[in-house]
Amino acid sequence: MDSVRFLLNDNWKFHLGEAEDAWFKGYDDSSWESVTLPHDWSVSQPFSKEYSSGTGYLAGGIGWYRLRFSLPEEYRGKKISICFDGIYKNSQIWCNSYYLGKRPNGYVPVSYDISNIACFKSADGQGMENEISVKVTHTDIADSRWFTGSGITRKAYVLIEENIHPVPYGIFFSTLYGDDGKTAQVEISHELINETDKNADVTVTSSLISPSGKQVLNVSSCVDFEPGKSRTVVLNGCVKNPQLWSPEFPTLYTLVTELSVNGQAPYQVYEGKVGIRTFRFDADEGFFLNGRSMKLKGVCVHHDGGCLGAAMTAEVWERRLLSLKEMGCNAIRTSHNPHMPELYDLCDRLGFLMMGEAFDEWENAKNKWSTGHNVYPPRHQGYFEDFPQWHERDLADMILRDRNHPSVILWSIGNEIDYPNDPYCHPLFSEMTGNNDANKPAAERQYNPDKPNMERLAPIAAHLAEIVRRYDTTRPVTLAAAFPELSSRLHYFDALDVVGYNYKEHLYEEDHRRFPSLPFLGSENGHGLKEWKAVTENDYISGQFLWTGIDYLGEAHGWPIHGSSAGLLTLAGFPKNRYYRRQSFWLDAPVLHLSTARYTGDVTEYLHASDCWNYEDGEQILVRCYTNLPSAELFVNGRSMGRKEGLNEEGSMDWIVPFEAGELRVEGYPESGDAEPVTFLLNTVGDPERLLLNRWASPEWIPGVLKTLPDDAASQAADSMTGYVEQIEISLADHDGNVAVHRDVPVTVSVSGPGVLLGLESGNLADNTPYSEPVRSTMDGRLIAYVRRTGAGSVLVTVHAEGCEEASIRLTED
Repeated sequence: MDSVRFLLNDNWKFHLGEAEDAWFKGYDDSSWESVTLPHDWSVSQPFSKEYSSGTGYLAGGIGWYRLRFSLPEEYRGKKISICFDGIYKNSQIWCNSYYLGKRPNGYVPVSYDISNIACFKSADGQGMENEISVKVTHTDIADSRWFTGSGITRKAYVLIEENIHPVPYGIFFSTLYGDDGKTAQVEISHELINETDKNADVTVTSSLISPSGKQVLNVSSCVDFEPGKSRTVVLNGCVKNPQLWSPEFPTLYTLVTELSVNGQAPYQVYEGKVGIRTFRFDADEGFFLNGRSMKLKGVCVHHDGGCLGAAMTAEVWERRLLSLKEMGCNAIRTSHNPHMPELYDLCDRLGFLMMGEAFDEWENAKNKWSTGHNVYPPRHQGYFEDFPQWHERDLADMILRDRNHPSVILWSIGNEIDYPNDPYCHPLFSEMTGNNDANKPAAERQYNPDKPNMERLAPIAAHLAEIVRRYDTTRPVTLAAAFPELSSRLHYFDALDVVGYNYKEHLYEEDHRRFPSLPFLGSENGHGLKEWKAVTENDYISGQFLWTGIDYLGEAHGWPIHGSSAGLLTLAGFPKNRYYRRQSFWLDAPVLHLSTARYTGDVTEYLHASDCWNYEDGEQILVRCYTNLPSAELFVNGRSMGRKEGLNEEGSMDWIVPFEAGELRVEGYPESGDAEPVTFLLNTVGDPERLLLNRWASPEWIPGVLKTLPDDAASQAADSMTGYVEQIEISLADHDGNVAVHRDVPVTVSVSGPGVLLGLESGNLADNTPYSEPVRSTMDGRLIAYVRRTGAGSVLVTVHAEGCEEASIRLTED
């Protein structure tokens, strides 16, 4: 039989608060709320200043979940596991009144064997249902420097296997070589376990199927298997003329593994997507993919989706990733923890390289801001409490889960663990000031022998690196260093294959000389042109990861701001002005974009500029053009405001002009004098009178199929869109249909038919309207509505805004 995996996302019952007897199978939960996974109860609560600024002023608490589900009689005697992709945090799980165990970490997969306690139903309905109870304890809401969410925040499923089967994530595909593109040597390792009471001759066969459906590899081996024992079977083979995976051509093969026992027909079949590619980091020449030099044009991302909280879906991530790809991004850093598995699937399919990161904290607590960023006193809850007991298992589970993804090229064992005086210090530095530490009291910045000694970090790093290499030797180990001025002198880098620096471009040249055999990259970087030039002007720097790709909840600078505005995209997934500047740095195709702001005498980067041309007559306006063209000329109502050659220190071309209603146009001139100029224009627009609704759809979307889910889940959804999250982009427009980005008004959304409104997000980090409300004001004239389908049929979404005609859109499955 094929391994069977069916989702358990629907029909959960939820109770916020303690329910001590809810572990019991016969517990009456009829009064509880009905919810669908993924679920985050924190974003359903109101924002409040009493909660932690670090986690976005949203509540945690204790929550209970319960589910009833049936298993057919045919599965009796099989290996049956209940699996969760992530529960934040301190999960405790019962099945049919039996306690299965607990897991503190909220970002790693959790699974339990329920084979011996499961109940079954016959075809005529005789038998009993199974009941799952999950307790989630997230009472320490100052446990993170960013928003975490609360609850079963990722999908759940049941896995049915035969009793001779791979251990969890036990099939490992890797490319040994193949740079020439003519032949690729691949290896498939299978760690299997025999959970029967008999010896067995097991034949393991692995095949590779090309995107066109052609079998390009078939290798097998037979092993004798004792009862209760595990065996590792390694198969090798060559693929001729492979289609190599890359960001430009993210080609995926299907790996099919069949287990046959005692010469019988296939006993168990497993399928998964893999990619053929090679890569290396060179200490002098940087990063190479498939033998070709390449710069990592990366962004860091947190896991939340604004109003969705941590209950993200693949569809929402796909919209975000496609926008980042249009900007020229080719790499993602999963700061600072494992993310939902669908994100890795999408990076495989869409073509993003990935740095998978495990921890933001090791054995000592970092400062967690609770009343504003760097506002004292901090709080010290967090993962450090569980690191000593759980770090090895948590790290191993991340590696095992994600090591088959061709997108993953780096394992990061930690982020800013060496942050100065937070809490580690050392007598080599009498005073240490880290990023954004201006408000720290003097005593907090000075060496104190009673604080942890930074020399302790080197043996921990070596221990974590050894764990990584135990499960995967095909990818380098890295970390993100915050204070290499000290930590690099204390053997912190000894166990690393690649070194990541956070905001330390000024040390690149010196430390390349100090560590001539170590490759370097920017693991976290600012958005400026000089930071990018530090990459382009130094071959030995493999690339950079900007902080951040997308705004995120938490790490807030103080009430009423509930998130970080560091992103290139807003929380609603709309591009900011800095998006277009980055596009002009990273893309080869012509880029030309205008944004404007009132001129205050300061021409440094301005964050509140907009793509509008609506001001008061005669006002002095700073007009900024982002382009990769050598020159550009600005026109106001057809009159030239001058031609600019080359970029300034901000990476732009700027003009200061008096406002005049009408047309603002820029023409960019390619280097070749024969090429036609590129044009971009802004117009003065009227007040909002209309609502424009755009239903976002994946370029690969097929009606009735959840294309962004893994293959086995997508096949289950082939006849139903239930659970799919529709994304409706809502814009204010004037009488002529021009988007009115200069005005913002409250928008109300209602849903009828088989759908439910999950939330509205504008990206305004100061708007503390509860996310549970069906109303929210636009930001720059836009917001997005998320609607989850709850059944088959069309869904009607209706939108109201004062001064605008009502608008609606019918979401059909055709």
